[in-house]
Amino acid sequence: MNRAIGVIDSGVGGLTVAHEIMRQLPNEKIIYVGDTLRCPYGPRPACEVKQFTFEMIDFLLKQQIKMIVVACNTATAYALDDLQKKLDIPVIGVIQPGARAAIKTTKNRKIGVIGTDGTIKSKAYPSALQLINRNLQVYSLACPLFVPMVERGVTSGEEALAVVEQSLQPLKKEYEIDTLVLGCTHYPLLENTIQKVMGPDVKIISSSEETARETSTILEVHQLLYTKHREPEHEFYMTGDIEMFKRIYQTIFKEDINSIEKVVMKKINL
Repeated sequence: MNRAIGVIDSGVGGLTVAHEIMRQLPNEKIIYVGDTLRCPYGPRPACEVKQFTFEMIDFLLKQQIKMIVVACNTATAYALDDLQKKLDIPVIGVIQPGARAAIKTTKNRKIGVIGTDGTIKSKAYPSALQLINRNLQVYSLACPLFVPMVERGVTSGEEALAVVEQSLQPLKKEYEIDTLVLGCTHYPLLENTIQKVMGPDVKIISSSEETARETSTILEVHQLLYTKHREPEHEFYMTGDIEMFKRIYQTIFKEDINSIEKVVMKKINL
């Protein structure tokens, strides 16, 4: 199937998922849409997140994509069910894959989850985790300062360490977690700093690898995999600052970006 996989995010964080999909499925073309103009989604009401998410989906559907990966935890929490009901192509999010990876990792069944205000309020991760294993203890913490900091390009150094240390104190002090789920696709860009703060005994879980694996499985099940060899020309679309996006892209991919375009999302009626 020659069509592309669509990946959406509230900003640059979904690049961590896109990068892993490209690594695992090198013949597949990716069309990425990042809503950097309206990022972060975390503090926004559910209805607004759904509106913005469906606008990005509408843009992607015009590109004749074969599958959608919602690489934003807040959008996954608020919009995934509706998307799966309304669309006739496969749609996956990042919460279920992240939950499964955490369950495989934990030894003491005490799992921490950090995310945006929206993701934490939705209780999507505790629901997903305890649906699989009721005996898990799940401790959730909103870290609203992380996404704006990453979107500014601050992913390491003194400022990042200070913000992460202050934000994670409640989780670090009060609970004996052995596994921490990064419940936002921006957070892997802070993973080294988060690991430093939490210490070596806490395993950090990013959903990127599991999401890419699930993408591969679903494409195979639906006979949508591109099976020939090629070097696809990926496309990236931003609603906001392109220069900042280029810097984050270079940090993740270790190369310059070729195809990037600024776009305006068209308002649609839900």
